[in-house]
Parts: sequence; structure tokens; C-alpha cells
Amino acid sequence: MIPIRPPSPSDPRHLPPPITVSIRLDALTRNFQQIRQSIASSTKILAVIKADAYGHGAIPVAQTLEHLGIFGFGVASVMEGIVLREHHIHCPILVMGPLLPEHLSEIIRHQLTPVISRAEIVQQLLERLSPRATPFPIHLKVDTGLHRLGFETDQALSLLTGQSLSTPLIEIQGLLSHFADADNQDHTLTNMQIQKFLAFNDQAKQLGIQKPILHMANSAGILFHPTAHLGMVRPGLMLYGYAPRQESSPQSLPLEPVMQASTYVAHLRSLQPGEIVGYNALFRTRRPSQIAVLPVGYTHGFPRHLTGLGHVLLKGEPAPIIGKICMDMMMVDVTDIPHPTVGDEVMLLGKQGTREITAEDHAGWLNTIPYEVLCGIGGKANRIYLPHLPAPSPSHTPQPSAPKILE
Repeated sequence: MIPIRPPSPSDPRHLPPPITVSIRLDALTRNFQQIRQSIASSTKILAVIKADAYGHGAIPVAQTLEHLGIFGFGVASVMEGIVLREHHIHCPILVMGPLLPEHLSEIIRHQLTPVISRAEIVQQLLERLSPRATPFPIHLKVDTGLHRLGFETDQALSLLTGQSLSTPLIEIQGLLSHFADADNQDHTLTNMQIQKFLAFNDQAKQLGIQKPILHMANSAGILFHPTAHLGMVRPGLMLYGYAPRQESSPQSLPLEPVMQASTYVAHLRSLQPGEIVGYNALFRTRRPSQIAVLPVGYTHGFPRHLTGLGHVLLKGEPAPIIGKICMDMMMVDVTDIPHPTVGDEVMLLGKQGTREITAEDHAGWLNTIPYEVLCGIGGKANRIYLPHLPAPSPSHTPQPSAPKILE
């Protein structure tokens, strides 16, 4: 049972939050090791930790993985990269989202690695770079079929033959592309993208581009397309314990969910048959019922679409969500669960007893993907980290906003 303590003006941290998200850094480490063992020893790993590490907390995730021999991290924005540098993450950080000229000075200042998809960004970067002992690394993105970011292959080849990349100020450290449909059981599109990317690399070699890091495999690429592992892979979802699936291909790696989310029974109601529960009289009891009110709702990442579809776990048993989910409350039917009590722990995501609710379960209920579920829940909660993070080096000054770490 979660203890319900009276308010303490001297230390409000003892008050139970509406939702607690626990992040198991030991599971994160084991997932990384599973990925490491599934690829060639020469293949580098770039961990994708955009969107605050899919709701898991980019800083603790990066601090944990940096000690495991990782090449670097992929983020979506310059600001995400700056935050990592401010917390003493030293390995390469690739900014993989779209770039504007205004971003470039901060990229240089914080030694971030830009992924470039537009020729004018190269010239604007050169205008801001001062003479340096070592070239500034960049990665060029080639569009092989997703049609989002990246150069068309002929545009990229034109850039490689131009004057802007002949300067010693910059170095093409990597070439990359992005899969459009790597988790599809039909591999036609993905195979076409791989072939197109490899053909482009052959042409780049003929132009004198020597041994850049080639990368295009996301989590689905790692699992289903070993020919796309190349020089580096970019796991995202797999790190956090989930993997894209194909109907005919069972999950091949024993991954462990890293995130667990729980709340507590805040109130209990006994209702007679025919009484309504929640807004718009959506639910009406058909029997004498006991209803538990939980202090979480759509502001905590549990959208109204879960109404009538999902369930939570109380005392290891499923309790269906009934009535419309509210902004900061939801109701569940606990009639069939013996002796529910105010303060009892309720599992929203994770294991309780012999049962488990996963992000894949939520995604199935909501007709979405686990990525969206994890970002929605983990990004809006009080997070605790188990176990302790590796200690920072003595030269590092602890940040006052460091996340809460519990044993």
C-alpha cells in the first residue's frame, strides 16, 4: 500500500504524487547489452534519446549508457543536445531534426554534430566556423524513400563535388538515411532503400569520401534487416524494452520494459444498480458495484479514448476503466476485487502479482504505437530511478535539477 501521509509544510516531498513513474536503469542496461550482442562488434551504437528519451528522462538514460561504450546519442533538437552537454555528457550528440541558421552558433559552441539535409546549411555553418585544429564533424542525410528530411541522391552527389565540402574546416563523419517501413512483413520498400543507400555510398567513394560512418537501421532495422546494420545502428524503442514486431517474426531479443507507472486508490464509492458513473452518463451500473477513483487522468497521459477499453491492476487483478476519463481522475470498477482500500497501489503500466500491463497493451487499446504511450505517460510524471546512477567524475558539479534517484 502507498502510505497516505498528512501534509507536511516542512517537507511537501513526502506527499504522494498522483502518478509515480519508476525507471529501471538496470533493465535499460540489459536491453543495451542485448542490442550490443545482436550486432557485429565493429558496429557502433547511437542511442536515440529524443523526446526526453521517450519519456524516460534523457539525462539519467544518457548518464547510464555513456558508461557502456556507446558511440553517442541522437536527439531531435539543438536544445535537447545543449541540456545533455550541460549535464556533462561528453560523447558525440547528433542533432537529427531540421536545422535553421539560428541553430548553428549553438551547435558549434556546444560541440554538437549536425545532421544536414540542406546545402545552404553547410555554407552557413562554414561562415560561423573559425580555424580549428580538427575538422568539425557533420553527417549528411540522404533521402532514400521516407521523403521527410534528407538530400535527394543527385543533390547529395552535387554537394560532394562542390567547393563547400573541400575545406579542412569540416569533416563528413557520417552518411545516413531513414527507413520508412522497416517493420513491414513485406521487405520490398526497405530493401529498395538499402540498395539505394549503398549505391549512393559507392558513388561517394568514387568522389573521394573516405570511410564515413554509414547508418540507417532503427530498432526494426536492427531486428529484421541485418544487411542494414552497416557502421552504426540507431536503437530507440528497443532500449526502453519494446520492439517493432512482424506477424511472422516473434520478438528475437529478450527485452525488458524500463518504465513502470503506478497510482493509488484515492476514493471508494458503493453504488446500486442503475446509477451513473462519470460525465455524460456514459456508464451505468448493472449490479451493486464498488467504484474506485484514481487521481490520474488525461493530463497524466491517459487519454479519454481509454474509456471502456483499458484496465488497471489492483491487488494483481484487472479493474476495468469505466465512465469517461477526466482531466485528473479516472474511475475503475473494483467490485470483483476483495477488500480494496484507500491508499492501495494501482498499477497503470507494469507488473503487479502475476499480471502485467505493457505499453503495447495501451497501444492496442488506443490503436496507436508504444512510442506515443511512453512519451505521454513518462513525460508528465514524477520519475524515480532504480538503482542509483553511476557517480559523476569529481570534476563534474552536480546540477540542482538532477532527477530523484532511489534505491
